[in-house]
Amino acid sequence: MTPWTPTGAIASPVEITSTNVQRGDVIQVGGEPYRVIDIRQLPRGAKCLLFETGEQLTMHRRTRLIALRVLRRW
Repeated sequence: MTPWTPTGAIASPVEITSTNVQRGDVIQVGGEPYRVIDIRQLPRGAKCLLFETGEQLTMHRRTRLIALRVLRRW
């Protein structure tokens, strides 16, 4: 994972759920950061997150996590 941040961007921690998770969010799992590269919709509002490393995480409707999101300011 590359710790690069685009010029003019601010990284901010945000609370995410299965409804507002986005590609590019960085989620820390077990002390390791993982960047979301793909999101698949599952039944009952759950989502399967695919990370750059090839690993997956299933978020259920009530799962809440803290993610680092790069906010671009123009």
